Amino acid sequence: GQTPLSWAARYGHEGLVKMLLQREDVDINAPDTKYGRTPLSWAAGNGHEGVVEMLLRREDDGVNAESQDKDGRTPLSYAAEQGHLDVVNVLL
Repeated sequence: GQTPLSWAARYGHEGLVKMLLQREDVDINAPDTKYGRTPLSWAAGNGHEGVVEMLLRREDDGVNAESQDKDGRTPLSYAAEQGHLDVVNVLL
């Protein structure tokens, strides 16, 4: 399954992502159980630039921008494969 943050990031719900990021008990790098993808990976692969920026700006524990899923793919590889050049530029 997905965490609430992964779900919100996957579907580009910026308001919900913002609210969840304010909670101390939310693990920003928690992978889903099926694919091993993090919230950043879902947001990047679906072209949600605003969500990607919010995740990268979280101050306390920080997002792992180079996280790999079960297939060894990163948020950058998902964004590039899908042609989301704006997200690629944010990740670089």
